[in-house]
Amino acid sequence: MSTTTTERTPSEPPERTRAHAHSTQRPQGATRTLAVLLRQRLRRDRWQLLIWILAIALLALFSAASIQNTYGDAKGRADLLTLAIANPAILMLRGLPQGSGLAAVTYFEIFTFLALLAGLMSTFLAVRHSRAEEETGRAELVASTPAARILPTVATLVHGVLANVVLAVAVALGFIASGLPVGGSFLAGAATGGVGVAFVAVGLLLAQLMMTSRGANGAAAALVVLAYVLRGIGDATGTVTGDGTHMVSSWPSWLSPIGWGEQTSAYVRDDWTPLLLDLALAVVLMVVVFALQSVRDSGAGLIPERPGRADARATLSGPLGLAWRLQWPTILGWTVGGLFTGLLAGALGSVVSSSVADDPALANIRSALGTIGSGGSGPLTQVFIAAIFSIVGVLAAACATQVAIRLRQEEAAGAAEVLMSTPLSRVRWLLQFLLVGVIAIVLVLAAAGLASGLSAVSAGESASIVNDSFAAAAAQLPVALVYLGVLVFVFVLAPRWTVPLAWTLLGLGAFVGIFGGLVGMPEWMRDLSPFTHVPVVVGTPDWTGGYWMFGIAVVATAGAALLIRRRDFAIG
Repeated sequence: MSTTTTERTPSEPPERTRAHAHSTQRPQGATRTLAVLLRQRLRRDRWQLLIWILAIALLALFSAASIQNTYGDAKGRADLLTLAIANPAILMLRGLPQGSGLAAVTYFEIFTFLALLAGLMSTFLAVRHSRAEEETGRAELVASTPAARILPTVATLVHGVLANVVLAVAVALGFIASGLPVGGSFLAGAATGGVGVAFVAVGLLLAQLMMTSRGANGAAAALVVLAYVLRGIGDATGTVTGDGTHMVSSWPSWLSPIGWGEQTSAYVRDDWTPLLLDLALAVVLMVVVFALQSVRDSGAGLIPERPGRADARATLSGPLGLAWRLQWPTILGWTVGGLFTGLLAGALGSVVSSSVADDPALANIRSALGTIGSGGSGPLTQVFIAAIFSIVGVLAAACATQVAIRLRQEEAAGAAEVLMSTPLSRVRWLLQFLLVGVIAIVLVLAAAGLASGLSAVSAGESASIVNDSFAAAAAQLPVALVYLGVLVFVFVLAPRWTVPLAWTLLGLGAFVGIFGGLVGMPEWMRDLSPFTHVPVVVGTPDWTGGYWMFGIAVVATAGAALLIRRRDFAIG
């Protein structure tokens, strides 16, 4: 009689046998875990990504219409490129001229800005799901599950790549909808998405190096701006070729992911090859990221933070000092941005004014400037500075927006509730943050006004231009204050909607108010934006819109102060 038995050799212990039996299930388990992590990231970012992608795609959609309305024929576009090539500062801001065709000029005008936004979107996304998760302790909890430590990073990478693929398609469709060629539009979209993918990897690498999400975000934003500046230096020092409307950039552009996207020459040469550099950079950085992730302790960073003081300064004994301490790095960043924008406004204002005086064919620039912001009539230098200060107004409003967001962050983390256990009242806590917001707005505008006036004087303008620059800065004050007051009211009334509504209202308001006239938006729609009602300071001053905005800001602030005493803290 024989029996069939399954024998186990001594060299094959039960644990190894079970492990072998389940080895075919591990890839499936890892795939399911990765899918769960990816769904969590998509759900968490659904509103933020929607806002980012729609805003960038709308800029692509309306850019061609703006160029068509302002420079409708080839002669006008050639004159624009002639002015840009003659003034390197314009090339720093815009891009690399590749001919006077409508599609080529559109790419020259808008691509570098689209790539800048894609880079910022991607780095913020990467840090949010890596270093920020470690700060809160959630990454360590996830690491204790079958996801371990590597899969969350893989999920963040896939999430970032998918977001940029969607962005690339949205940008391409925006250009196509505006009437540009299909092939070049898809290349332009791919170039924008390629820059974003490269900066996803940059953000993940900095999340490994820095100790805090604030440090990682700050360093990542600085690298995005550095890439924009390197591209600008390469364009400004390039060589003019052909009919005088084409340029070849110099070597600094090849050090920048934004420069690589620009080198595709969409709508002209349609060269896809430079995008391989974005992909290669992302691959190399991700190899480094996974190597560091496998040896680094959770929560640790390779670049240590500067040790703090043993005892707090006297300024931290009150809520005002604490509010300032929490926000001064952000305020400094927006102030530096206002300073550089003011420098460009003053220098370019004088350049544009003299160029138009020498070449009457460029006179249509005045009519184009009149559709930006609140318009106004007067000397062209003043009109140009007032128009560029619309961007300074956006910076000041963004600084105010971050003050409202910081209020929400303090509440969500539970820090505000701890403060309320002291004799500090809710109203006083709120008003101290508001005061810091007002100070921040004034600093951004004052830095821009001073820089604009001094740069214009150094370019040959009279000393009176300093007063004009400060007047242009003061005209943006009501806009920033109305954003501060209204968003703080939103924070008190609907705290969990503070962050998405803050950036949505700012983005839509800036686009409709500043560019609505260029793309032919109806007047009633433009009137919904605070930027449409910026006081006119050139020619005959008109502060009517400013007075209304001051009133709205005061009413919103008073309402927030009254209502905050009646609601519970919304933690989490």
